[in-house]
Amino acid sequence: MPSKPPPADAARRQNPAVAAAPASSSPVPTLDLAALKQRLRDTRAIGVFTKLALKNQVDDLLDKFRGFYNGQLKTTLPELRQAYELLVQKVLALLQDSDAPLAREIAASREAIWGLLADPQKFATL
Repeated sequence: MPSKPPPADAARRQNPAVAAAPASSSPVPTLDLAALKQRLRDTRAIGVFTKLALKNQVDDLLDKFRGFYNGQLKTTLPELRQAYELLVQKVLALLQDSDAPLAREIAASREAIWGLLADPQKFATL
C-alpha cells in the first residue's frame, strides 16, 4: 500500500505560493502582493493618515525601481534593497502590537516580495 505524502508536501504541490515558501516551524504562508495590499488597507492597526503616508512611500519606492530599470536613476540595487528594508521595518513596527498575524505574514513574505522587485522581468508585470 503506497504511503500518503505528508500534508505539507501535498499543499506545496497544490499551491505554488506555498511551494516557493521555505519550510519552517511556523505555518505562516507568504502573501501575494494583491493580498498584502488588501490586508494593509483593512487593518485597524494603522490609522488612515499613516496608511496614506505608507502608500506614498511605496509609490516612491516603485518609482525608484522603474527609474533604475529604465536607466534614468543613478542608484544601485543594494541601495534600493536598503530603502525596501527600511520601509518593511516601518510597516512591521506599526503592525507588531496591534496586528501581529499580518506582521508575521509580511515578515514571511519579505524575501518573496524582494524577489519580485529585484527581477526586472517580474517587476515589469507588477
